Amino acid sequence: MSKVADERSNAAGSLAGERRAGISGSRFAASMAYFERAAKVIPGGIYGSKSPGFLVPGHFPYYLSRAQGSRIYDVDGNEFIDYLCGYGSQIVGYGNPAVDGPALEQARKGDLLNQPHPAMVELAERLVGLVDGMDWAVFVKNGTDATTLATSIARADTGKQIIVAAEGAYHGAANWCSTNVFPVFTQAEQRDVRFFPYNDVQALEALFAEHRGRIACIILTPYHHPTYKPQQMPTPEFIAAVERLCRAEGAYFIVDDIRANFRLDMHGSHRFFGAHPDLVTMGKALANGYPISVLLGRDSLRKTASSFFITGTYWMSAVPMIAALATLDEMERLGGAARLAALGGMLKEGLESLGREAGFCARVSGPLAIPYLTFDEDTDLYLNQRFCAAMADRGVFLHPHHNWFISLAHTEEDIARTLDAAREAFRELRQQARGADSSGG
Repeated sequence: MSKVADERSNAAGSLAGERRAGISGSRFAASMAYFERAAKVIPGGIYGSKSPGFLVPGHFPYYLSRAQGSRIYDVDGNEFIDYLCGYGSQIVGYGNPAVDGPALEQARKGDLLNQPHPAMVELAERLVGLVDGMDWAVFVKNGTDATTLATSIARADTGKQIIVAAEGAYHGAANWCSTNVFPVFTQAEQRDVRFFPYNDVQALEALFAEHRGRIACIILTPYHHPTYKPQQMPTPEFIAAVERLCRAEGAYFIVDDIRANFRLDMHGSHRFFGAHPDLVTMGKALANGYPISVLLGRDSLRKTASSFFITGTYWMSAVPMIAALATLDEMERLGGAARLAALGGMLKEGLESLGREAGFCARVSGPLAIPYLTFDEDTDLYLNQRFCAAMADRGVFLHPHHNWFISLAHTEEDIARTLDAAREAFRELRQQARGADSSGG
């Protein structure tokens, strides 16, 4: 078993191991107690990428109690500079009063009403005027809602079934796009999904040729962020090929911008990369953590979208729409994508420099506002996990397997403190490596 697979042991095993090591009586005692209770009433205790086995057991808290600005606090009172930002949902900082103020005021007036609040119209108008090339908006609750609706509309409009996606890409938790380890349960729904290596124009051309006349759409993230691997930026040739092949096939180009959306460009990530999609999905940072996502589309798909019975009990909730309007204002006030890129550039330059000083080839990949660090010499993410664990020990929350996020609540001082911690963490890794070499490990 590889080191990374061993680290990602099941939650119950992780809990038992930590108890044997005496960790439950240390800085995460309350977290461990909650997890023990959760394991009895919640499958796995904590599910998905938030599970203990997906991090590094013993170094990260299992439960958080509060947050403010760029800081998170666990149930034991430990403080961390946070670079996961609620898995990207926080863009103007936790507890930002400019967002929470109007949102909580609306909550007192009423949130989920029989009919939509006027904020739905105002937010749709704002997004259509802001996001390049989009003419209409449909609001949903999470990314899976939006990506599934986008592919369904493309299929309905074209009368074709095949969806094209990049290998290793994440587009949600629905069965059609699930990366679940139990493929037998999703086989039927993934039957008409075809995958190709990201940025590989030749492979994409071959796939379109093989399935000519049957492809409804291609869905791509604006840049590629496969789990456990460095992030890849699209080449201009790749984007041009996607658009050329879609036009020739009569297929639709969907940009899944759930993860990035306004962190790269206030007009949508596709503008940052010079792409021209037919449909765009956004979420996460849209309302700074309030639950809302959106599908945006071109006028050519308006009639088909109108024909769908699009509804959900909570999809017209007013509070997230009020929060989204306030978040857009606050993003612009705080400097938006340019500010995020500047902070991300400081972090990237500092981490790579400190890694070199310690004798490591540490590289930060992806957009500056959405970084992810890997080691060239690390074949199974062991160094990555050890580094993130050492950073967590020093009060900096960096996920070892998921990309990180910069928020507009981060400051230059946060970056400086992070780099001070990184200097010590790299030194610790180097000492561990020397110890292993001297012992013949």
